[in-house]
Amino acid sequence: MSSLKSQLPSQFSFHCDIALRITDLNYGGHVGNDRIMALLQEARVQFLAQKGYSELELEGSGMMLTKAQFELRCELHYGYPLRASVSAGNFTSKGFDLFYKLETTVNGEQKVAALAITTMVCYDYEKKKVVPIAEKAVQRLAS
Repeated sequence: MSSLKSQLPSQFSFHCDIALRITDLNYGGHVGNDRIMALLQEARVQFLAQKGYSELELEGSGMMLTKAQFELRCELHYGYPLRASVSAGNFTSKGFDLFYKLETTVNGEQKVAALAITTMVCYDYEKKKVVPIAEKAVQRLAS
């Protein structure tokens, strides 16, 4: 099994802090796999907003997540600080990948909690079809 670490950029263009909620915990007392996807979405929404976009407005189109892959590296518990880093890359004519790194601090030591990649395609929700990504969006997302 290959690691996502080799596919992620060395530098991330965006960082935000996300509070873990008690409802993010599963029966094991830590953040569950399903909640990792919700945390990635929160980071994605904040990244897009910082670029002047949303999941439904990207230079005239929306976007749709078509693939997600993540690796958990350490448990996340309620009250742990969480820093999400996001960057865009691997642009194609119809979409791009978003790269994520979730980090926390445990006993004064910074740890990588999760690594992830999501593949996004540009989508016209009115016409119900995949559409080309606007060059302006590529430039803004890549910066």
